[in-house]
Amino acid sequence: MTNLLEQNIHQIPSPCYVMEESLLRRNLSLIADVAKRADVEIILAFKAFALWKSFPIFRQYIHHTTASSLFEARLAKEEFGSKAHTYSPAYTDDEFAQILDCSSHITFNSLTQYRHFAPQVQGKASIGIRVNPEYSEIETELYNPCAPGSRFGVLAKDLPDTLPEDIEGFHIHCHCESGSDVFVRTLVHIEDKFAKWFPQLRWINFGGGHLMTRKDYDVPLLIKTLQDFHARHPHLRVILEPGSAFAWQTGPLIANVVDVVENAGIKTAIINASFTCHMPDCLEMPYMPAIRHAEMVNGECPNGKYCYRIGGNSCLSGDFLGTWQFDHELQMGEVLIFEDMIHYTTVKTTMFNGIGHPSIGMLHEDGTFELFRRFTYEDYRDRMC
Repeated sequence: MTNLLEQNIHQIPSPCYVMEESLLRRNLSLIADVAKRADVEIILAFKAFALWKSFPIFRQYIHHTTASSLFEARLAKEEFGSKAHTYSPAYTDDEFAQILDCSSHITFNSLTQYRHFAPQVQGKASIGIRVNPEYSEIETELYNPCAPGSRFGVLAKDLPDTLPEDIEGFHIHCHCESGSDVFVRTLVHIEDKFAKWFPQLRWINFGGGHLMTRKDYDVPLLIKTLQDFHARHPHLRVILEPGSAFAWQTGPLIANVVDVVENAGIKTAIINASFTCHMPDCLEMPYMPAIRHAEMVNGECPNGKYCYRIGGNSCLSGDFLGTWQFDHELQMGEVLIFEDMIHYTTVKTTMFNGIGHPSIGMLHEDGTFELFRRFTYEDYRDRMC
């Protein structure tokens, strides 16, 4: 991570999600290079990242996005400037016409949904069907779309030998922040299950979870795997729609220590932000964040060290996490920098307990900070009724 943030932290309100432009462009450059070398289209998944004021930068590298709801589809059309590749587990009659108006691709989760809504499409978008390869290496069941009994996608045994003529693509999602080696192994199952239908298709979408911007990701293996797939199926246009990869390690959540309390020998530094409201994956996954200039402690705190549990400012008893070791005693007002808090975190926040939402902004490459939005009481009030 860069020192640019610490050099300019006096410009930034607290709490605040801070996207660093230089880190974003690093990821976008890599993704655009993969797309070119592998001859595939890589599109942005809003479910992981939807900070639309940064879209002018994205449009310099990619051209399309993927949506899973009416609001995301509208964001694609109205703010990104192109129609969405849309998939939803279940479209509804009252929203489908609006979704279709914002979509270049419509993927159905089931043949029932296809039969109900396809007559409305009538050439207005390319139709796809989501299929389930019944194989995934995702270990956390909460994120595994191919677990037994999953509601996602049509099984191979339930597809007709000849697809309806207007189905042009397959959508397959079975990764979560996975490596390219996982994609290689998964692709074997995908082709074994579904290759017999490929001659009937025009495109295939391998979904998200391809974490190609992670430091240890084998990018050459991904490119070769996609090139080899092209050689086997040259007529198919290939699409990837990662979420995390775009915003991976592009910026932190900045917060301040507002109090330090002690109970049963445990010191808790309470911050002006919340895990349950602002960093929900830390409790749901659980995912342990990194705190800049601190080290996580497993077990007893080393003698003579400054160790603190970090507590959020909501009334949820479990709004705390871990134990971190610092090289000094924490003081009220001190800044804590929670690394890598842009992807997924920013789209999953809540205003539970009336806790103020962190501001959102971008630290530009020249060191200037652009405040995208500061949230107010009215934002909380207007979500209620």
